[in-house]
Amino acid sequence: MSEQKHRPIRSFVLRTGRMTPGQERAYNENWERWGLEYSDGALDFAARFGRDGPRVLEIGFGMGASLVEMAAAAPEKNFVGIEVHKPGVGRLLHSMSEQGVDNIRVYCHDAVEVLRDCIADASLDTVQIFFPDPWHKKRHHKRRLVQPGFIADLTTKLKPGGILHLATDWENYAEQMLEVLSAAEGLENTSGAGHYAPRPEHRPLTKFEARGERLGHGVWDLLFRRL
Repeated sequence: MSEQKHRPIRSFVLRTGRMTPGQERAYNENWERWGLEYSDGALDFAARFGRDGPRVLEIGFGMGASLVEMAAAAPEKNFVGIEVHKPGVGRLLHSMSEQGVDNIRVYCHDAVEVLRDCIADASLDTVQIFFPDPWHKKRHHKRRLVQPGFIADLTTKLKPGGILHLATDWENYAEQMLEVLSAAEGLENTSGAGHYAPRPEHRPLTKFEARGERLGHGVWDLLFRRL
């Protein structure tokens, strides 16, 4: 009973969706080359990428389309993606192989644990979280990823001057994000206090985002800098 009581609240539910044959093949063929194991502990960027370069961490990349597009457009950067859903990881690896993108490494694990045990403090140039699960019912808001404790942990992983970039299409979640980030110690809003940011050109417009714009739905970007 006490174990259940103290179990951490997860921001995700592991879906049971099976990988397609293509995703499974891509996973099996490419995991050794591009996959990162949580059990290996602290990540050595230079060793895993074979070079130094700006370090970008994306949490919850879904099927990975925008991450692959960003990595292809910025070959000088080293991208690390974290995603708990194996079909999404398989799809990302398939896209990387198909498009010849070699500057992404990927964890298939809980981001909270990866951050805690694998990412050194003050080691990242950018952290990005795009369209996390909004958990739109009020009773589920406690499951949202963007909470004060998590943001405090993220901030320690950024280099001074590093950027934390969030985006959501749920206005209520955007308001919570703005409130949490504005109150966080060691962060400043690059757009000025209380303001959202315009979508930077380097963040690709997703298909569902473009559809949402046509339907009049809003999208909110937040860019905060570590002091």
